[in-house]
Amino acid sequence: MEKITILVVDDEPRYVRLISANLEVEGYEVLKALSGEQTLELLVDREVDLVLLDVMMPGLHGFETCRRIRNFSHVPVIMVTAKGDESDRIEGLDVGADDYIVKPFSAEELLARVRAVLRRSKFSREVALSPTFKHDNLRINFARAEVYRDEERIMLSATEYRLLLQFAHNLGRVLSAEELLTSVWGEEYRHEKEILWVTISRLRSKLEDDSGKLKHIVTRTGLGYTMPRLSSED
Repeated sequence: MEKITILVVDDEPRYVRLISANLEVEGYEVLKALSGEQTLELLVDREVDLVLLDVMMPGLHGFETCRRIRNFSHVPVIMVTAKGDESDRIEGLDVGADDYIVKPFSAEELLARVRAVLRRSKFSREVALSPTFKHDNLRINFARAEVYRDEERIMLSATEYRLLLQFAHNLGRVLSAEELLTSVWGEEYRHEKEILWVTISRLRSKLEDDSGKLKHIVTRTGLGYTMPRLSSED
């Protein structure tokens, strides 16, 4: 069985060694980078299943590195940061991170976050029963895990894609925040509504047009969210 490959990025070698050791004990193959620039170069040349990306780095910091990763890849990214402020967590999610973990953290917490994100990523790559899905100007190619708006491909993170699949597979149904958090992030996230709000906002910015009228992901006040059926689908 092929090993899962995780890229660990931190400008402090001792953190890289510590995180790498914990991952390798669990059987993961670990690649290492000490800067944002090195990270981008490595991701162009190597297939990676997950990136653990430190925020506070000289030169290209973690937020900007993640933003650039999202220009060409939907590899899952967990931001690793000493900053625990809400604004920093939101910024990480806004630039395309799938999750975040705040230093100092235990090996158990790190591994739990890694397993959760990898589970979501694995699901997002599974082939659905129908090869494609269409909703107005939005098209999903399930076999290739690709999303198009008006025939232009949109780059989504693994979590954004996983969330979009929930709406596509439950067309016309109102999904509560707790239901979405549990199905996309896991049972332990069922009360973490902030991460859902930010991810939905980010997903809408990529899927919806500039008219201000939402058509792909609509809020049902007090109930949750839905991808409404179009009249031609009734």
